[in-house]
Amino acid sequence: MEDNWTVQRVPAADGAEIVLHSIGAGPGIILVHGGGVTIEVYRRTARRLADRFTVHLYNRRGRADAAARAEPYDGEQDIDDLAALLAHTGARNVIGHSGGGFIALRAAARRLPIGRLALYDGAVQVDGLVWLDWLPGARAAADAGEIARALAITGAGVHPESAASRLPLFLRVAICRLFLRTSIGRTMGELLPTTLDESTLIHRHGGPAERWSGVEAEVLLACGAGGPPYFQETNEALAAVMPHARTLVVPRVGHDALNRAPKHLIDALADFFTAPVVSKPAGA
Repeated sequence: MEDNWTVQRVPAADGAEIVLHSIGAGPGIILVHGGGVTIEVYRRTARRLADRFTVHLYNRRGRADAAARAEPYDGEQDIDDLAALLAHTGARNVIGHSGGGFIALRAAARRLPIGRLALYDGAVQVDGLVWLDWLPGARAAADAGEIARALAITGAGVHPESAASRLPLFLRVAICRLFLRTSIGRTMGELLPTTLDESTLIHRHGGPAERWSGVEAEVLLACGAGGPPYFQETNEALAAVMPHARTLVVPRVGHDALNRAPKHLIDALADFFTAPVVSKPAGA
């Protein structure tokens, strides 16, 4: 279909504006993006869903065209902004990726009107399954202005399955210095303090899977077969306690699959959002 985006400015609870980028026709889906990036990396996914859905993208606070983020960061503004967009659009479908999945799951646990929630590699700390012992070292490097070193430590911590994570630190730092010369690298470098703040918040909200048992939405807990192994373990633990959740391991993809938008992932998301209703939507 034609690549026609509409842009609206939606009032937030604190009086700021949320810039909403939308494309497509059909039932609404709001995508909550992950840490370290902006909505630009999700436009391909939105386009590939746009023949069946109206897909809404927005930059979370402190990124690109979004308003400034409140400090200290506690994630409450993220939840309030998602609530404002659900009310404005009438959408009841949400996709959350990585750190955005954590925000979306917290919103669903608070009974925001989310009928169906698809998490891809949702960054949720359950039963200590995710090791975050790399955080202090990454934070110290970032505070010292050593962004390449901080990215190298973060990358290995988040992606222990990657071959690069097993390289000596000095080599990983050299690779990150080159990466920072690219467009996406510059964005990730600039947003690294925000990413570390989110990782710290996720760690602080860690605990048993049962804390999420009150989520009443239909939930798809998806992860990539080639991504960090802890996402599959986390999803299985969450699915065991959520009343309307199921897991999906997507073959031949990793953590960035929601950006790359392979057909088999897009089709799985479309099937989830169009399947017959099993449970009563939250807030109904």
